[in-house]
Amino acid sequence: MSGREVVILIGLQGSGKTTFYGQALAATHAHVSKDLFPRARRRQERQLRLIREALEQGRDVAVDNTNPSPEEWLPLIEVAREHGARVIGYWFPPDLAGSLERNAARPGRARVPEVGLYATLKRLRRPRPADGFDELFTVRFDGHGGFAVRPLEEWRP
Repeated sequence: MSGREVVILIGLQGSGKTTFYGQALAATHAHVSKDLFPRARRRQERQLRLIREALEQGRDVAVDNTNPSPEEWLPLIEVAREHGARVIGYWFPPDLAGSLERNAARPGRARVPEVGLYATLKRLRRPRPADGFDELFTVRFDGHGGFAVRPLEEWRP
């Protein structure tokens, strides 16, 4: 292992992923998000290229998309493994009402059509170690403007 890590944020739009990145990871991890290039063609290829480039530069990476299922995780995990990086998942359990409310408060283009949240919810699956993650955490709002992070197993439903 290279000592590098790739963090994959997993959750609905409006679940707090980008805010969490800003509070917990921005100082140490390169931010990679398809939201940063909404009109680009081949967004997935561009995302994977940015992850590779950051890892080759010796930087840790945080992938800030909904990443709702193994179909989205697998290519990210493969790139991490190619570079000897650990893979850490942060699971934001679905709170549809809260996500809809936070999304509605977003300005302009940052607001996702509600149908997008419902479509993501249908595909959203809780990650498991067997999916290729080295570590998994659950992230919830702490009620004080921050987040509570615990190993995934501690908050099983």
